Amino acid sequence: MKRTQIALFVMFALVVGALQAVYIIDERQTALRLWFGEVTAEIREPGLNFKVPFLHEIVKYDDRILPLDTRKLEVTPADGRRLEVDAFARWRIADAKQFRRAVGASSIEGARPRLERILNAELREVLGKVNSGAVLSADRVVLMNQIRDQARAQALSLGVDIVDVRIKRADLPKQNLEATFERMRAERQRLAADEIARGNEAAQRLRATADRTVVETVSEARKNAQIVRGEADARRTAILADALGRDAEFFTFLRSLEAYEKSLTTGNSSLVISPDSEFFDYLESEQGRQ
Repeated sequence: MKRTQIALFVMFALVVGALQAVYIIDERQTALRLWFGEVTAEIREPGLNFKVPFLHEIVKYDDRILPLDTRKLEVTPADGRRLEVDAFARWRIADAKQFRRAVGASSIEGARPRLERILNAELREVLGKVNSGAVLSADRVVLMNQIRDQARAQALSLGVDIVDVRIKRADLPKQNLEATFERMRAERQRLAADEIARGNEAAQRLRATADRTVVETVSEARKNAQIVRGEADARRTAILADALGRDAEFFTFLRSLEAYEKSLTTGNSSLVISPDSEFFDYLESEQGRQ
C-alpha cells in the first residue's frame, strides 16, 4: 500500500514536472525566459517550448499593436489661446528585453502611464510652437506626424515603437468659448462696417463723378447753344442788313409789321393810340392801302 502511494506521488510529481517543463507561445506573443529574474532567452517563434521546471520563469508579451488613450490635456499654443486636446496613440513592444528592463514586472499596465507622460510632453512641446489655427485646421496632420516621431524617439528607451499618434479633438475650454465667440462677432461686425464704409465711399465718388459729368455736359450744351444762337443772330442781322441795303422801304415795312404784331397781340394790356399817330403812318400810306 505504501509503495502504491509512493508510486502515485512520483507519477503525479512527474506529470506536474512535465507540465511545468513545457509552455506554448502564441503567434501573437513574444516570450522571455528568465533565470532568477535575469533574461536568458527571447522566444518569438510560436509553438511548443521547454524550460527547467520551477527554475525558469516565462513572461509573455502581446506582440500586436496596442491602444493608448490619453486623458484630456490642456495646452497653450504660441498665440496664447488655450486648447483642450484629446489624443490617442498606437504602440507595440519592439524590443521585449529592453521593455522588461525598463518596466520590470509591471508589464504593459506599468508601461501605459510612462507612455502617456511621453506623449503629453511631446503634445505640449509641438503644439506650443504653433498658433491655434494650425491645430484646428488640416495642417495638424503634419503636427501629429511630428509628435509621433518625437514620441517614438523618446519611447525607444522603453523598448516600445510608437506606431501612430492622432488628435481626436482640439477645443477651446468652455469658459473661453463665449469670449471667443464675442471676439469673432466683433471682428465680423468690424469687417462689415469696413465694407459698408468702402461702399459708401465708392458711391460718393460715383455720385460726384456723375454730378460733374452733368454739369460739364450742360455747360457744354449751353455753350454750343449760345454759339449757334449767336451765329443765327449774326446771319439774321446780316440778312436784314442785306435786305436794308437792297430795299430800304421793304425793311421799313418788315419792322412795322413786327411792331404791329407785338403791339396788337391779344393780352391783358390795353393800348390807347390816337388814329393820327405816327404809329399808323404806314397803314395810311399808299403802300399800306395796297
